[in-house]
Amino acid sequence: MKIPAVIKIMTVVLVGMGYCGTCAAGQKEAVMKITVISPAFEAMAGIPSNYTCDGADVSPPLSWRNIPAETQSIVLICDDPDAPGKTWVHWVCYDIPPTADGLSANIPAADTLPVGGKQGLNSWGRPGYGGPCPPGGTHRYFFKVYALDIRLNLPAGKTKEEIERAMQGHVLAFGELVGVYSRR
Repeated sequence: MKIPAVIKIMTVVLVGMGYCGTCAAGQKEAVMKITVISPAFEAMAGIPSNYTCDGADVSPPLSWRNIPAETQSIVLICDDPDAPGKTWVHWVCYDIPPTADGLSANIPAADTLPVGGKQGLNSWGRPGYGGPCPPGGTHRYFFKVYALDIRLNLPAGKTKEEIERAMQGHVLAFGELVGVYSRR
């Protein structure tokens, strides 16, 4: 079967832009790709214990680039889909100013972020970062960054699910950094 040229072109465009098939709660849209990095660990490499429950349990430094000019706010969600029973949420940040190019290490567990924006609740039911602490095996930790065309203007302390619902249809760009961790 011959594939029409328009489908081939659209496939190349979507792949080149970073198609985000599961950006937010099943949202299907083509988005630009954000590059997310950390000086603490490389993609698919081990997260140093300092950023886990076996160490100081502080947030790792993260930076991002390729944020579209029309971005109104940035969302950061870190979760572990390998947790038993359900995806475990480690960090939720939203309404980060579009001028921010990352977050430094050791962000305090507070309602607001030093760069501006708010922190939501993690799966422990508290604001701020909670580091990897898998009960067994090697787990993957997805640090996902979304550029939105709106500010969510929600109060601090929202859950990942609430943030994902609010950002549906507003994702301009997406990127992620995945690290791994297993306990000794």
